[in-house]
Amino acid sequence: MRTAVVVMSLALAAIVIAGCSTLNTFGSMLSSQVTFTQPQLQRSLDRSFPREFDKLAGLASLRLEKPSLSIPYDSNRLRLSLNASAVTAERAEPRPLGRILITSGLRFDAQTLGLHLQDPVIETIDSAGGSLNDASRELINGWLAAFAIEEPIYRLDHELVQRLVSRRIGAARIDNGVVVLDVSQ
Repeated sequence: MRTAVVVMSLALAAIVIAGCSTLNTFGSMLSSQVTFTQPQLQRSLDRSFPREFDKLAGLASLRLEKPSLSIPYDSNRLRLSLNASAVTAERAEPRPLGRILITSGLRFDAQTLGLHLQDPVIETIDSAGGSLNDASRELINGWLAAFAIEEPIYRLDHELVQRLVSRRIGAARIDNGVVVLDVSQ
């Protein structure tokens, strides 16, 4: 009798556990939002950098490294800072340009299945050598414009894409210190 009670209790526990995991999956599929945290986006950036961007038909390259991302709780824009240096055809040794601070909104791009910078603005460039010359500023602004269009700062992983395959992915926004991606049926 006691063995039957133990077996029955274990079977009931297994059914409850299976039901809970099914309920969690079902609940996440019914949700109208997917959220991303700063650590998730930071890990993605850490894997993507350092990067070198060829500019000015090979006459100069912009090297960016050490990305640092923050999502202020009271803002609808994230903050991204990067170390920048330039490599020119005449000088192979990188010339430090400084630390760039960018603020930006986010948008979802269905082609890349990623989150891209939206309306990025260079807030500051902290340069050890003083202010940047026009060519350096143009190089950085050119990179930023192309990067915002072409390169996501975060790509949705395969598992999430599979869960959302029958749903319409809408706008991305920054809300209360997290990135929110709206989804609908």
